[in-house]
Amino acid sequence: MRKPLLLITTALVLALSACTQAADTTTTTGATATTDAGTATTADPGTETTAPPASAPSGELLGEVQARGSLLCGVNDAVPGFGFRNPDGTLSGFDIDYCKAVAAAVLGDPEAVEYVALTAQQRFTALQSGEIDVLIRNTTFTSSRDGGEGATFLHTTFYDGQGMMVRSDSGFTALEDLANTAICVLSGTTTELNLATRFAGIPYEPLTFEDNEVLQAAFVAGQCDGWTSDKSQLAGVRSAFPEAEGGPDAVVILDETFSKEPLGPVVRDGDSQWAQVIDWVVFATILAEELGIESGNLDSFADTDNAEIRRLLGLEIEGDDGPSIFDAGLGLDPAWASNVIAAVGNYGEIFDRNVGPDTALGLSRGVNDLWTNGGLQYAPPHR
Repeated sequence: MRKPLLLITTALVLALSACTQAADTTTTTGATATTDAGTATTADPGTETTAPPASAPSGELLGEVQARGSLLCGVNDAVPGFGFRNPDGTLSGFDIDYCKAVAAAVLGDPEAVEYVALTAQQRFTALQSGEIDVLIRNTTFTSSRDGGEGATFLHTTFYDGQGMMVRSDSGFTALEDLANTAICVLSGTTTELNLATRFAGIPYEPLTFEDNEVLQAAFVAGQCDGWTSDKSQLAGVRSAFPEAEGGPDAVVILDETFSKEPLGPVVRDGDSQWAQVIDWVVFATILAEELGIESGNLDSFADTDNAEIRRLLGLEIEGDDGPSIFDAGLGLDPAWASNVIAAVGNYGEIFDRNVGPDTALGLSRGVNDLWTNGGLQYAPPHR
C-alpha cells in the first residue's frame, strides 16, 4: 500500500504548488494609464490586476517599447512644476519633459507617452511588475532603494533637500519652534525617516497621508502646523496655494534644508541597455547646454565644424575612410539626441521653463547648475 499512498501524496503536493504559483501572479495596484498621450488617471487603490511579467533580459525592453510604439512613464500628477495635471487634463512639468525626452529618443515622437500617475506607495510595485517602463517621479536615490527595490537609479536630474512649510502668520521661524505640534508628511517616502531623524529630541505628532491632495486638505483645515517634503515640491505647492486660503503669501518655507534628496529616473534591474538609454537621454540635455545648443538654434549647427557637436547631433563626420556618423551602440537612431533637443530643449531650458526664476516656483539653479558654473550637473563625454 505504500506505493499508491506515495503517488497520491506527491500529486497533492504538486497540485498545491501549482495553486500557490498561480496566486503569486496577482498583484494589487492602484495605477492605470490612459491611452491618450499627455493625460493620466489613477484607479481605485483597491483594484486588483494581474501584473505583467517583470523585467526582460538585457536589451529586450528597448525593442518592446519600440514595437509597442509608446512609452509607459510613471509620474506624479500633483506637484506643480514637476508633474502636474492641467485643467484640460494634460500633464506638464520638469519630470514630464523628461518622459517626452525619452520618447523622442526612443520613438522619434515626444508625444508617444502613456503617463501612469502613481502615489509614493505604488511607484516601486508598478516598476517591478512591468506596469511602467521608467519611473520619472520625484523619487529619492537611496542605498536601500537601489539595493532592495529591484530598481536601478540613474543620473540625478534634480538635486533637492527636505524642508518645512508653515503658515506665514504662525510665528514659526525655525524647526525647533515646531515642538509639540502636528506635522503633515507623505507615507512611503524618505521624508518620514528624515523627519524622525531631524526631530529626534523634539516632541511632535506626525500625521501621514498617501497623496498630496488629502495632505493639503488637512494642512488647509489646520490639522497640522507644518508640512514637510522636498523643498522643490513645497515650492510647487506654495506657488499654487488656494487663493481662498490666502494664496502663496499665506505660507512660507523655512530656511533650513535637513536632508539630501537626489531625484532622477529609475528603471527595473536587469536591463543594462535600457538603463544606458535613459541615462544618455539625460546626459544629452546636459551636454547640449554645455555646447550652447538649444531647441531654438538646433538647425544652425547643421554645418558646424565642431566634431563634438556633430557626434551628439548625429551629423556626418569626415574621416580618413570618408564620412561616417558616430554610433555609441545604444540601439537608437543616429538623430536621437537631435530629436530630444528639438522636443524639450537642453537642461537649462527644461529647468527654466518649469521651475526657474521666471516661473511661479521661482527656483534658482543653485547646485543644479552646470559644473562649469559651480553646480553638480556634469555629463560624460559623448565619444
